[in-house]
Amino acid sequence: MGEVMNESPRNAFGEQLVKEGEKRKDLVVLTADVADATRTKWFAEKFPERFINVGISEQNMIGMSAGLAAVGFQPLVAAFAMFLMRAWEQVRNTVCRAHVNVKIVGTHAGFSDAGDGSSHQVLEDVALMRTLPCMSVVVPADATEIRKALPEVLDYPTPVYMRIGRDYGPKVYSDNNYEFRVGEAVWLKDGYDFAIIGNGPLLWDALVAAEKLEKEGTSVAVINMHTVKPLDTKTLDKVAGKYSGIVTVEEHGVRGGLGSAVAEYLVQTSPVPMEILGARSFGKSARDVRHIIIANGLDFTSIINAVKRLERRVRR
Repeated sequence: MGEVMNESPRNAFGEQLVKEGEKRKDLVVLTADVADATRTKWFAEKFPERFINVGISEQNMIGMSAGLAAVGFQPLVAAFAMFLMRAWEQVRNTVCRAHVNVKIVGTHAGFSDAGDGSSHQVLEDVALMRTLPCMSVVVPADATEIRKALPEVLDYPTPVYMRIGRDYGPKVYSDNNYEFRVGEAVWLKDGYDFAIIGNGPLLWDALVAAEKLEKEGTSVAVINMHTVKPLDTKTLDKVAGKYSGIVTVEEHGVRGGLGSAVAEYLVQTSPVPMEILGARSFGKSARDVRHIIIANGLDFTSIINAVKRLERRVRR
């Protein structure tokens, strides 16, 4: 994989949102006084009549979006993922209980807002959103996948929460020649000993780890489980039947995220040894995102060590 080739996730989102606005005349975008930071300002400049800035009022934003959906519009709300969580009650009651088709995009997710510290780094959002009965949850890997995911998310028949980062976006996909489907995992690399299942920007580290392990004689598959809900259980069935163990990795807490979702399914069907990698505390202020990833034991060296721990466990 070499050095990190970076492309801003929020820029990719903003650019694709404008393209979707050109095709979808019912698309209305709402934000909570962060149009510049979320890049929804580009949609506002092109389609001012279909853009609403509610001010610093995420709870009202969710309520307004539910009303717009109820009368036939396709609302998309975008704000910092951390501060969207203060509107979780409104998502539950006005979006999910009513089952209105609102799309929610949380930007600056995970560790991506490194400089602003733990108050702006949400590591619980996937857990909160996937508990809601009708909510789907999507975590794209990089800018390319964000561009692929957004039109599919808009077409999907349920409310969707999609989380993206700020500007840290290591390139996972080298081209656009693949189809994104909500609920369908993507095999990034095949292998025959162990499997790494991840999503978001840490998939770059997963691929680096797999390459290095291959040179040491351990063959590792890498799977992009970009949709945490609905989970691709068909892929998980294949993984459980083929590999000696699974490492999950995500830019999220170890409780309630992708690792928990995978474990919840497999423990009821085909239990396999697992290592769940994720944040175990709040984030912190740092000069860059890589610093926090390494400090939390989520970089490729840490993933390699997790695979080796798993290997020792299964070969005792």
